[in-house]
Order: sequence, then C-alpha cells, then structure tokens
Amino acid sequence: MGLFSFQQELAIDLGTANTIIIYNDKVVVNEPSIVAIDQKTGKLIAIGDKARQMHGKTHENIITIRPLRDGVIADFDAAELMIREMIKLINRGNRFFTPSLKMVVCIPSGCTEVERRAVRDSSEHAGGRDVYMIYEPMAAAIGIGIDVEAPIGNMVVDIGGGTTEIAVIALGGIVCNESLRVAGDGFTADIQAYMRHQHNIKIGERTAEEIKISVGSALSDLENPPTDFGVRGPNLMTAMPIEIPISYQEIAHCLDKSISKIETAILSVLEQTPPELYADIVQKGIYLAGGGALLKGLDKRFSEKINIPFHVAEDPLQAIARGTGIALKNIGKFSFLMR
Repeated sequence: MGLFSFQQELAIDLGTANTIIIYNDKVVVNEPSIVAIDQKTGKLIAIGDKARQMHGKTHENIITIRPLRDGVIADFDAAELMIREMIKLINRGNRFFTPSLKMVVCIPSGCTEVERRAVRDSSEHAGGRDVYMIYEPMAAAIGIGIDVEAPIGNMVVDIGGGTTEIAVIALGGIVCNESLRVAGDGFTADIQAYMRHQHNIKIGERTAEEIKISVGSALSDLENPPTDFGVRGPNLMTAMPIEIPISYQEIAHCLDKSISKIETAILSVLEQTPPELYADIVQKGIYLAGGGALLKGLDKRFSEKINIPFHVAEDPLQAIARGTGIALKNIGKFSFLMR
C-alpha cells in the first residue's frame, strides 16, 4: 500500500431509473441512470441529469443510453462508463491519487449468474477492489429499519424502475421470493400505449414519466385527487399539435393490468410462505419500497385486495440505498453479502 493510498467505501444502488451512491453515510450521488455518448468518437458527453435532458432530443452524432434494463446491465461498456464517472463526482477535488474502492452493490434477487457477473465486472473495471453484492429486497428491508436477523417473518415489496422484488425475510436470509419484470418502466410504457390508442397522441418516455408522477394512480377513487395533467403532442392521424387533459382515473384504468400482475405475484409469494412466517406478516403488515411505492393509492389498493395492511416506507426511493449503506458498515455482521 502506497504512502497516499487509502480505501474508500461506497454503497451503490445501481437502479434501472436512478443510481444512488452513499459515502460516509451521506448520499453523494443521486442521478438518473443514463449516459450520452458521441457516436463518432465514442467519448462520454454527459451522465445523469444532463444526459436525461438530452434523452429523446439528440441528433445523429449523439446517442443516449440507459445501461440498465429490467434491473440488470444491458450495455456493459455504458454501465462501466457511468459508474466510473459517478465515482469521479465524489473525488472531484482529488487529482493526485486514486483511492482503492470497497463497494457494496445491490442486485435483483432474480438475476442470473451471468447478470451478477456483469455487475461485478463493471464495478471492478470502474475501480472496485473489493466488490460485494446484496439482494435488493434485503437491502430495502435493512433500509426500512427491519431487524432482518430476528426469527420473525417480514415481507418487502420493492417496486423499482425495471423490476418488482417481492421477498419474505427471516433470520438474515430470503425464505421465498419472486422477481417480476413489471415495474416503473412498464407503467411508463403502459401510459405511452394508452395515449397512442385512446387519444391518438404520440408522447415520449419523459412525458409519460411526468404523467405518471403527476396523475399516476392505482385507484380510480382517491380522497385527495390531483388536478388533470395537460399533455401536448402530435396527433397521429393529422400530425397537428393537440393538447389533452388527462385525469388520474384514466391512468388508474391504464395501469390496472400491470398492477394486477404485481398483486398476483405477491399472492404467489404468500402461498409459498411457511405458516409461522405468514402469521407474522399478517400481524406486522407488508412494506412497500422503491419509486413505484409513490404511486397514489397503491398501498390502499393492495390492502383491500390482499387483506393484509401495507405500509409505504419512509422515503421509499432511497430505502435500498440506505440499506446498502448500513450493510457496507456491517459487512462482518451480515453473512448474506455475497463476495
């Protein structure tokens, strides 16, 4: 070990929609998982929010890439570039030496060995010397504040950008789980398809995301309904510009099929749960984490359908990152971290 070398410990929530990095118990990077690359030279132009602003607005020389799809790495080179640049944001003032990195990265519980290897390789190529991995539902449970090592059953439903992770956790391990590739990106695609078929209007991914955040709902009857969202775009028949107000009831109808798939998956995991743990879950309720948990009325819909209370985690967007950070500080204690 050199005179100036030291080890930096990073917890990384490598998400389909956003990447969050925690260093020294603080969120130091919280950026969209997207990169902009010059097609001619292959050089990186922008990452995160700057690249997101370019998404859907580029010319032939610039391409925007989302390196992760369905919670796993789809573009290895772009993922490596993104991780490397995001780590550089932390060490902006340090130009003289590069610290060795100890990382804990979270991965979907349903990912294959090949997908796991891709995350490890990308992290190592980006400078990680010691790379550990933790399953997303386990990280979410730790981030919510659940005692995962207790002999008590806890159920976590993490609705992210690419995957919905459903897991029953007890004694520091996952008892039964399901990883469903229906999540935030699926909701966005549903809204785009609905606008095209129902209103003859073509909208991009960013506009569909804005609709989801503003008037996205799981129920067609909310106590505090949001105001209608005005959508502008070209009419598919005439190419003339049109503006249409969209209500939360329409979005609830359009997302119904995808939400029903998540409900079916939750019931499937409950079916596999041992009876003693099932009793604990009924008593304590089920915890919702991830960006999808912010969908209006989702906890109420699940509670009515499944007859078990659902609780939305405090700051569900950062629950996984928080849990990954806690796991990083207690690597010796948590035996379920995979090397």
